[in-house]
Amino acid sequence: MLAAMATAYRCPQDGTRADVSSLTWCCPVCRGPWDLDFEIAGPVRPVALSGRVNSLWRYEEVLPLGSPTTTLGEGRTPLVPLTGTVSAKLDFLMPTLSFKDRGAVMLAELARRLSPERVVADSSGNAGTAVAAYCARAALPCTVYVPEGTSPKKTEQIRAHGARLEIVPGDRESTARAARAAADAPGTFYASHVFNPYFLHGTKTYVYELWEDLGGRLPDAIAVPVGNGTLLLGAALAIAELRAQGLIDIGPALIAVQAEAVSPLAAAFHAGADSLPDTLPGAVSPTLAEGIAIPRPPRARAILAAVRESGGTFLTVTEDQIRRAQLDLAARGFYVETTGVACWAAVGGWTDRSVVVPLCGAGLKTGLAA
Repeated sequence: MLAAMATAYRCPQDGTRADVSSLTWCCPVCRGPWDLDFEIAGPVRPVALSGRVNSLWRYEEVLPLGSPTTTLGEGRTPLVPLTGTVSAKLDFLMPTLSFKDRGAVMLAELARRLSPERVVADSSGNAGTAVAAYCARAALPCTVYVPEGTSPKKTEQIRAHGARLEIVPGDRESTARAARAAADAPGTFYASHVFNPYFLHGTKTYVYELWEDLGGRLPDAIAVPVGNGTLLLGAALAIAELRAQGLIDIGPALIAVQAEAVSPLAAAFHAGADSLPDTLPGAVSPTLAEGIAIPRPPRARAILAAVRESGGTFLTVTEDQIRRAQLDLAARGFYVETTGVACWAAVGGWTDRSVVVPLCGAGLKTGLAA
């Protein structure tokens, strides 16, 4: 079988390119995130999947890396009905208990092949725990930057995997700045779930699994929690690839969900803007949905465009809705962290079309909301 091919990093803003074997973590001209110039090897044929490994690596034709040694068996999480029209994909059953494993394994596998002196990452928790685990698997030294106030269970997990933990005073943006400063040091691989597009090619497997489990189709809508937008943008990649392969005719609407307390993208979307304004309010309100409390996501323009092109929309949920949704899911047998219940809070009552929500982090990571 021909292998899929990633040819270069490419800046979507100014067209600057860099070799995928380099440690250049952002566009040197505009300092923005990379996209990946990437050619899939061919269509994913359902008949060929039955004998393959039961992990996300089964979709080898469409992945930018192959033959991994860092895998922990990630992917192929169950899809279960919650109501007559709403189903849940149980991504909290991943090896590190969140969907971030889908992208983290790609970053760690890429880093292993590049043999950097060190790996750094920044996170509100789940991406950091995933990168720490997969770097441990790859025997790579890893430092994870997290904001003060990150859930203690997440920081405990990062340390347990052997990573060095840097707790940064201030908010998520302060943490990102600290990690990016460290990433500029020679010999450093920045395992950024935001800036490195290999992560998005990992998260896109979420939709390939939906397509396979639903017998070669997709639901009318896919709801995803959106902070930095890595699951949403991965979903958009997969939908575009499935259409290009002739495997679906029409893609689902992407329903982006944010916490009302931190919802810059929802505000921009409903104002008709194609990006975030140059200035945003300085103070960020606290929210139980810590994983999506991102005031200025670097891929904002791409997120807004993906939702519009899909015919989707942005929804917001209140803190009380998050609390109720977590208890409601627990009463149904699913103990999910507070960020991971946002989509159920937003679309759980839908009855007019089929929709899938991700339960993307285990409740043990944050505990029950007060």
